[in-house]
Amino acid sequence: PVYALEGSIAVAGSAIKWLRDNLGLIKEAADIGKYAADVDSTGGVYFVTAFSGLFAPYWRDDARGCIIGLTQFANRNHICRATLEAICFQTRAILEAMNNDSNQELSVLKVDGGVTNSDVCMQLQADILGIEVLRPSNVETTALGAAFAAGLAVGVWESIEEIENAHTDDPTVFKPTISVANRDERYAKWNEAIHRSYGWA
Repeated sequence: PVYALEGSIAVAGSAIKWLRDNLGLIKEAADIGKYAADVDSTGGVYFVTAFSGLFAPYWRDDARGCIIGLTQFANRNHICRATLEAICFQTRAILEAMNNDSNQELSVLKVDGGVTNSDVCMQLQADILGIEVLRPSNVETTALGAAFAAGLAVGVWESIEEIENAHTDDPTVFKPTISVANRDERYAKWNEAIHRSYGWA
């Protein structure tokens, strides 16, 4: 048998929607990258996006969202960057759980989906994970896979090998740019913020 490890983040892209629809901090989802890039850090702000609890690997349904580390200098840019970092920190937690469960060190993360359109988010992801992040030229790979399967079923392609030969990709590669010490310090603070989100429900 073949097994696949999976980890779910309850709130990722919907946190960006929340900034847009509930707080009015951005007008379009794509704006988040622009604002996040206007600062070189979150200024110590951490946003735990636990609107409906925390999924893998925390499994805490009593957690609730919180923004921690606010000062009078914090602004929209810091909160936008903290939102993107929240997605990346949760991905790191899942990746660490997968590494532990599989006894394998994953060396590359291949990404897809809407939020991966953000270069800023993907660079943050590489920095926080400490590994390369590869984004395909077509980030809607679920739809692409469904199209390939449908085409195979109706005879557009005769084999999976034919699809593999027809589908070539030149992914964008994001490489880590920060030190291990910086990465681990930020992740430790994130974990402090995570624990502050527990016990609210």
